[in-house]
Amino acid sequence: NTFFFVNCLYQNPGAIFRLICFPWAGGGSNYFSKWGQKIHNSLEVHSIRLAGRESRSEEPFASDIHEVVDEIAGALLPVLQDKPFAFLGHSMGSYIAFMTALQLKEKHKLEPAHLFVSSVAPPHARLHIPEENELSEERIACLLKDYGGTPKDFIYDKELLITNLLFHVCSFDRPSEALLSCDLTCFLGSEDIVKDMEAWKDVTSGSVDIHVLPGDHFYFMEPSNESFIKNYITKCLEVSMLSSF
Repeated sequence: NTFFFVNCLYQNPGAIFRLICFPWAGGGSNYFSKWGQKIHNSLEVHSIRLAGRESRSEEPFASDIHEVVDEIAGALLPVLQDKPFAFLGHSMGSYIAFMTALQLKEKHKLEPAHLFVSSVAPPHARLHIPEENELSEERIACLLKDYGGTPKDFIYDKELLITNLLFHVCSFDRPSEALLSCDLTCFLGSEDIVKDMEAWKDVTSGSVDIHVLPGDHFYFMEPSNESFIKNYITKCLEVSMLSSF
């Protein structure tokens, strides 16, 4: 049931592109889905609804990123068939967006026109985390706090903490060749501690741009930054459409 997994608050049948947004750990689908109200009319905005949140609150938090990606890719297939699409992820959502893009390309020959990632280095360039059996809950919480990306309200939420750990420890070696061919843009807050954003260049043969905006890990919630990102995404997709002719 696509509706169950994908939230589109503002349907726009006349849109040229679909922007699929992937929220951060602890984030619901509504934040990005609300963008559909005030974004260029060439875009229709959808946002992924993860297990354990909103209408899926009765479900346990995910424990395996590959299961999450399988579920999302299946739910998105009906949404992605008839129009060009782009992915936007923030923090953990960037990993899920990237892995979903890989799966769609490998299994269904579908690829985003553009991948937008925010506030996280690629999976092969992340902070080193010890083996699971070496970690106490307190140590996990400290690592996640140091790494950034987990709101303080959630840092000691046991279920979310374990979920976050499972995503961050998933292994991913540096690719020997580009896995995607789409262009990729990285957004980052100037006060964030995330490093190695340039390593996203390893995953695609397309162009890679990095934009540093004022603020911390949740810099995009500042209205001026949000407006910049929406306008930037619109321009990127319009350019990708022109270059495809």
